[in-house]
Amino acid sequence: MDNIITFEDFTKVDLRVGTITDVADFPKARNPAYQLTIDFGDLGVKKSSAQITTLYKKEDLLNRQIIAIVNFPTKQIANFMSECLVMGVVKEKDVYLLHPETKVKNGSQVS
Repeated sequence: MDNIITFEDFTKVDLRVGTITDVADFPKARNPAYQLTIDFGDLGVKKSSAQITTLYKKEDLLNRQIIAIVNFPTKQIANFMSECLVMGVVKEKDVYLLHPETKVKNGSQVS
């Protein structure tokens, strides 16, 4: 494996649990995507673009807990500023969201 990182490298990645509070279509995205608004509790609310339209309907995403990296710099995607990276597993071009098995407090750190 060529991409070996140290434990210290891993500790720099801030993975948190948040709840999706709003989902909007993102017609200006290059690939089909949603604009997500996610509540991370004490960390506040962040926005993210996610290419998850093939497996998830907007109404199914509302109030769903997800896991995201919250310490990336803001990235512009078309006319939208993405503030975190929602985590998922890619299988045959579809993205399956990572989520806690049971409901936990928004902002909980993944370790």
